[in-house]
Amino acid sequence: MLFALLVPLLFLAVFLAAAVRRVRVYDSFASGVAGVLPLLKSLLPYITAVLILAELFEASGLSALLSRALTPAFNALGIPAELARLVLIKPFSGSGALSVVSDLFAQYGADSYIGRCASVVYAAGETVFYLSAVYFAGRKNKKPVLPVAVAFFANLCAVALGCLFCRIL
Repeated sequence: MLFALLVPLLFLAVFLAAAVRRVRVYDSFASGVAGVLPLLKSLLPYITAVLILAELFEASGLSALLSRALTPAFNALGIPAELARLVLIKPFSGSGALSVVSDLFAQYGADSYIGRCASVVYAAGETVFYLSAVYFAGRKNKKPVLPVAVAFFANLCAVALGCLFCRIL
């Protein structure tokens, strides 16, 4: 009950604080939106590239090829081979990863070990390329190699630990 009221109360508190400080809320909102438009203009090419690359990655068969090639490494890390495709598609596309999770649920069941691991992998991972495109589009100094590598490593650690916890619990 309290959580259902949280957002409306937060909006009310912001408007009351603005009224007390005599801030013109609509004008502030409009100027904020005007500042976003140049960012959207610079962001659009990067987002488009990420979406196209995600589709090409899956449609070209590279995802399936990498899944088969990385299966031994995933098995050594305790990641089930069935999750290889999910682990590879998640950094590119959240909706593509959700489709893979749905397929895994249909094949193995949501309460199975594979289903639980898929849920954890989906929730613990991040769409690295999408977030990198958003973050680096607005920056002058674009050196994304190290941050993207760290994000991939963090995703892999989250996957391995998530599967380990699913096995233990």
